[in-house]
Amino acid sequence: MRTLPILFCLATLLSSLTAAAPTNYKAGVSAVDITPSGPIWLSGYASRNKPSTGVLHKLSAKALALEDSRGTRLIVVTTDLIGLPRAITDVVGARIEKQFNIPRANLLLNSSHTHTGPMVRGNLVTMADLSEDQQRVIQDYATQLTDQLVKVIAGAITAIKPASAYWGEGTANFAVNRRERAADGTIRLGVNPQGPGDHSVPVLRIDDVNGKPSAILFGYACHNTTLTGEHYQLSGDYAGFAQSEIENSMPGATAMFIQLCAGDQNPNPRSELRYAEQHGRELAAEVKRVADGRMEHLHGRFASTLTWRDLPIQPVTRADFEGMLTAKDAARVRFAKAMLHRMDERQPMKTVPYPVQAFRLADGLVLVALGGEVVVEYDLQLKAANPKTHLIVAGYSNDVMGYIPTAKMLSEGGYEPVASTIYYGQAAPFSPDIEKMILETANAAIRKVKP
Repeated sequence: MRTLPILFCLATLLSSLTAAAPTNYKAGVSAVDITPSGPIWLSGYASRNKPSTGVLHKLSAKALALEDSRGTRLIVVTTDLIGLPRAITDVVGARIEKQFNIPRANLLLNSSHTHTGPMVRGNLVTMADLSEDQQRVIQDYATQLTDQLVKVIAGAITAIKPASAYWGEGTANFAVNRRERAADGTIRLGVNPQGPGDHSVPVLRIDDVNGKPSAILFGYACHNTTLTGEHYQLSGDYAGFAQSEIENSMPGATAMFIQLCAGDQNPNPRSELRYAEQHGRELAAEVKRVADGRMEHLHGRFASTLTWRDLPIQPVTRADFEGMLTAKDAARVRFAKAMLHRMDERQPMKTVPYPVQAFRLADGLVLVALGGEVVVEYDLQLKAANPKTHLIVAGYSNDVMGYIPTAKMLSEGGYEPVASTIYYGQAAPFSPDIEKMILETANAAIRKVKP
């Protein structure tokens, strides 16, 4: 007769112990609406010929501030944007350092790379032929966005309270390699299920003192291109739907999507709204499964590093650009004119500054943040080189200056290593040496932040 009360007491005790897990960290989370107030040119597809026509769902910038037992603070910012250029992230970093004394190396700014988000000044600069009024709208948005990013970071810092952190990993399967070899041997954008990929879904859960989730940071390596060029409503694509789904199913928790190494990964299937919703539901369900399950309780002290390295591009001459001035492709003509202007101003492009950042989030867990549209092969190589460390390898961080291909891709050609440079205003494809340079710098960063 006494069995049930005893079991009930044991269950209650276990529940209270779980809820009162040691709050060895502190954390604060904040979110702000960064949806443009009116029509604006969308970024990501050169085929578009008009500004946005409405809002499918609102865009957000979200910040997670973490503090360890020594008072060291790390900030992760996620945004529903095509990418943040250094012209914005440097300004935000300087303002945060001045206001809160947080070093630039401790601030990570990531973009989901949605192709139904607004054009951001300084990113994909030659993709569209914009009128003066349209350029002014984009300029004004960039100014407002900079202020909003500072605001959301400040909000997360001021919200810092005792917290616990947990880590786990799941899997989602809708990403597919898009570098497909055509019958003539050339590489085109397509569907290549045999190509490399990483379907892992890292999940970081932050709980408050009562054991209730306050933030869910999750990532996936897949372009936010379910909604293709014929879509003109602002949205976060599948990542936006996933965040909304998680927040609806976990009241009180802020869901934050961090884009991983998605440079050569596309969602499949794509092009229809129902597919963006489908992928968002699949990703959200996996994140929630991981977050509701048994996760690793994180411990340890934070560390960070941020290095900018100059990556060389291939040689280029004035004649190369002059030959493009008669091209039928308007984007190529705009690109050629911009490059010739740089040469006239004696500012030829020979290298591209590249950010490599690493956060130690806990003993055995390191978040690597690389700039640009990093292809998944970098993720796979870094994980293979560091088998005893849990790695989260993000791209699209701190600056999105172009695609980051491997040496093999540069020899094969195709959109990512070659054709895309026109839209990013990069004078020529990268030198094959960049693969070795980036991997060396990233591995050094990992070693530097490990205990």
